[in-house]
Amino acid sequence: MGDYSDDNNTQGDEELRRLEDSRDREGERPRAKAADPRELPRPLYRIKATHSNETFFAYLPKAKAQAIQAAAPPAAAPTSPLAPVAELATSASPEAEASVAPAEEALASEPYGETSPADAAGLVSEPQATAPLEAPPPEAPLLAPRTMVVVPTRYGRDVCELQGPVNDPGPIGKDEIVAIDRVATEEDLHKVEANKEREARAFETCKQKIAARNLPMKLVSAHYLLEEPKVLFYFSAESRVDFRELVKDLVAVFKIRIELRQIGVRDEARVTGGCGVCGRVLCCHGVTDKLVPVSIKMAKDQNLSLNSMKISGPCGRLLCCLAYEYGFYRDARRELPGEGARFQYDGVQFRVIEVNALSESVKMAGEDGRLLDMPSSRFVYADGRWHVKEDEKEKAE
Repeated sequence: MGDYSDDNNTQGDEELRRLEDSRDREGERPRAKAADPRELPRPLYRIKATHSNETFFAYLPKAKAQAIQAAAPPAAAPTSPLAPVAELATSASPEAEASVAPAEEALASEPYGETSPADAAGLVSEPQATAPLEAPPPEAPLLAPRTMVVVPTRYGRDVCELQGPVNDPGPIGKDEIVAIDRVATEEDLHKVEANKEREARAFETCKQKIAARNLPMKLVSAHYLLEEPKVLFYFSAESRVDFRELVKDLVAVFKIRIELRQIGVRDEARVTGGCGVCGRVLCCHGVTDKLVPVSIKMAKDQNLSLNSMKISGPCGRLLCCLAYEYGFYRDARRELPGEGARFQYDGVQFRVIEVNALSESVKMAGEDGRLLDMPSSRFVYADGRWHVKEDEKEKAE
């Protein structure tokens, strides 16, 4: 009831709406039915495809986990606290043994009943309590973060980076989880490094072929898979592109399977990376690869400047971070009157001109020229409209 809606779309609003991604206006994509968390394999890992910065979930099958445990070097046995005493006893000199003997004879000759409690306490040594060595739980992660692993991706089997274990993956389906094939070997890593040089040459070759065909597309990156004879080319374009002839040209050069994938401008920023207006790595590249729909309404509800240079990123679309705090502002505005709301106060007609959700204050202008700042606690919604409650000081007067 307190949501702000701007029905008068000006030319400036239309220009700002161009910053919205077309997929954002269509809404979120439907997802597969979430599986029962108890049915998901454990432990789960988050995997990142290094060439596209896409993340997904994977698990390590039990047979391969047992093979990794068997191949791991055995842990060093804990040193017993009695070992140094034993070494001292064996290395003691005959003189030391002779000095100890009289003390032992005196102790043996003294009756136990005549020994004081203090002396008995000094003679009897209490064993120190040591924490038992517990085995790790069966679901403990075996792979350390930043481990390179070979997994099946949506493009084919490839080397990816394991980012770490995930305790709460959220609502995901079983079909969104893949099985880790193996930990990448030295040979796999050397092949990845060799493929980087091949990818640079393939990128330049594809750019030349695109220019020769005069196609309206921007090449983003090229990638060779690890175990499949295939080259992936990512490109962006304003509309659909007929690249069938381009594929024929590339097959004639590389003699292997060619796959061209069109991505959006936000996906392009995720793949290439960069620096945002805040001075940090782009959120879509370094924080999360899940592109949340962002709209102009999010910027308006947060009282941000509608300057396109300040609320858009290098991709030319609205900043992803606009969605981070939008939930707080949305919920706070439900308890406040929206901009443009009119009501009577002190016998004068007032109109709300600004709502600050952080400070919980409302600025309103009256027909008599007065500008008032009021706390949100003085507003109440009743009988289909907003009212201003009387202040306690005003009641006292």
